[in-house]
Amino acid sequence: MSAWLALLAAGLLEIGWAFGLKYSDGMTRFWPTAATMVSIALSFGLMATALRSLPFGTAYAVWTGIGTTGSILVGMLVYSESTDPVRILCLSLIVAGMIGLKLNSPV
Repeated sequence: MSAWLALLAAGLLEIGWAFGLKYSDGMTRFWPTAATMVSIALSFGLMATALRSLPFGTAYAVWTGIGTTGSILVGMLVYSESTDPVRILCLSLIVAGMIGLKLNSPV
C-alpha cells in the first residue's frame, strides 16, 4: 500500500472515530464505543504505515486535516451545523494547505 493511500485511509478513519465518539454517549454505549475503538486502532496503524516513508510533519498535518475537514463536513451535513461563508473559507484553507503539503512532499 502506498504511503499516501494509507494516510488517506487513516484520515477517513479519523472522521469515523470522531463520529463514533458522538454516538458512544461518553463511551457508555457498547457498539458505538467498540466501533470507535476499532477505528482508532486502524487509523493509528495506517498512520504508522504512512510514517515509514512520509515526512512526519507533512503526514501528521494531512492526517489531522482530513479528520478536521471531514468532521466539519459531517457536522454540517448530519448535525446541521453552521455553513456560513467564513466557516467555508476556513475549511477551504485547510484543504488548500493539505494539497500544498502533498504537492511539496518528496514522496
